Amino acid sequence: LQLPADLTKMHLTDNPHPQVTHVPSSQSGCSIASDSGSSSLSDIYQATESEMGDVDLTGLPEAPVDSEDEEEEEDEDIDRTSDPLLGRDVVRECLEKEPADKTDDDIEQLLEFMHQLPAFANMTMSVRRELCSVMIFEVVEQAGAIILEDGQELDSWYVILNGTVEISYPDGKSESLCMGNSFGITPSLDKQYMNGVVRTKVDDCQFVCIAQQDYWRILNHVEKNTHKVEEEGEIVMVKEHRELDRSGTRKGHIVIKATPERLIMHLIEEHSIVDPTYIEDFLLTYRTFLTSPLEVGNKLLEWFTVDSLRDKVTRVVLLWVNNHFNDFEGDPAMTRFLEEFEKNLEDTKMKGHLRLLNIACAAKAKWRQITLQKPSRDSPLFFSLLGGSDKGFGIFVETVEIGSKAAEAGLKRGDQV
Repeated sequence: LQLPADLTKMHLTDNPHPQVTHVPSSQSGCSIASDSGSSSLSDIYQATESEMGDVDLTGLPEAPVDSEDEEEEEDEDIDRTSDPLLGRDVVRECLEKEPADKTDDDIEQLLEFMHQLPAFANMTMSVRRELCSVMIFEVVEQAGAIILEDGQELDSWYVILNGTVEISYPDGKSESLCMGNSFGITPSLDKQYMNGVVRTKVDDCQFVCIAQQDYWRILNHVEKNTHKVEEEGEIVMVKEHRELDRSGTRKGHIVIKATPERLIMHLIEEHSIVDPTYIEDFLLTYRTFLTSPLEVGNKLLEWFTVDSLRDKVTRVVLLWVNNHFNDFEGDPAMTRFLEEFEKNLEDTKMKGHLRLLNIACAAKAKWRQITLQKPSRDSPLFFSLLGGSDKGFGIFVETVEIGSKAAEAGLKRGDQV
């Protein structure tokens, strides 16, 4: 069996993270979105499955091995699909279609391109999707061409896709706008007039235009797609309703803003089908709005005592360790959190999860050298060891006294000597 030539089809196209891939339920039952140094929980499961021995492959049909020439051709195909110029050609093909002729795939292509532009930066996904479905493509081939005259009635909102335009104002001032900038109407049905002259500065200037009626309708009907969660008279979370296809089968609410406390709480709540990677996204971004990871860790330990939340909490911690092990390795307080969580797994006899945690920690740990000096031969070590040849496994650090010289030197419980 061969992989599809276009590997991008394996990605969730409506998620902003290009790293997100769908993991089959037979492996981990979850999707992973992480930074460049992380891997998925499926790796841990596969590590445990590999210990089961060789798999019997008798009876399966044999497939020919690709030749070097075929491999070179496949490499060239991949190079071509990753060419940014080719990507722009695909986007242009989608733009040149009439709004009524654009398919869901066309709109996804446009969304992927438009979300990079400053003009669309502060808009929600549903607003961008609606705008992509009604935008019209225009090209002005020559430099110096006047697009809008001073005092001309406006009927569209323009976003620059290629080239540069200059706006000359009546007071003598001028302004240059480049790719991603916008000009034209504001979201209102009132008559509006151009203040200044807009002309192209280079050849082959490309724009998308959105009619005033559509621009006003889309931007002023955002409220119907949002759901606000209030606590004690204050808004603590805002969710947006999204439909990921026109059939209406993939729809639901996705969190777009919330207080830090509410974002932490949502880790153990049910997540919508349109927001399957909330946990991974939170673990990737929480550093921007929390002062310490212990704010999350302490809540997870608190929720672990609740039977109905235990599995959800364990999943969060496993993803956290697997995707961002540096959060624990470089922070003594977080290392203690991990030790306490490990003890909780032991006390509740969650042996399978405990094994996954140990495998993840072992896979992410790095070699390091620690120098521990003793004032005399009789001085205590402040740590204890476990294992050895008589036990049948390696030598590990079992305990480290908190605040001791050993702890200050960086020795940790679970270290293998």
